[in-house]
Amino acid sequence: MARKRLEHVGIMVRHMETSIRFYEDVVGLTCKGLLDHSNGIIKLAFLGFGQQGETELELIHGYHDSLPQEGKVHHVAFTVDDIEEEFERIQRLTNVRLIDQEITTLPNGSKYFFFHGPDGEWIEFFQSTR
Repeated sequence: MARKRLEHVGIMVRHMETSIRFYEDVVGLTCKGLLDHSNGIIKLAFLGFGQQGETELELIHGYHDSLPQEGKVHHVAFTVDDIEEEFERIQRLTNVRLIDQEITTLPNGSKYFFFHGPDGEWIEFFQSTR
């Protein structure tokens, strides 16, 4: 099986620095890295407890400015071994709707694509270079 583990959960935030500080000070996570998305607009931060292979929290800034009061969980991501193989497999499924029409490669070499779950939720398959 090419799917390996829950990769990360993406949360959209209004203020990146405030959110990083909150998750570090209140929750006890550590910011493991910041990344500008390849689209030049979105900023990403990955947080965790510093353990190898852990599921991370991804903070997303610049995606959408009008967040609801309770915040916004954007997506759930799963690590995959071969992103191209998984993209082709999902494309062949008639009951699954892709969000992305191609695989996105981030500046650090990680690759991903999104598709919808049965209730419209966003699911990401992610091949990490981290």
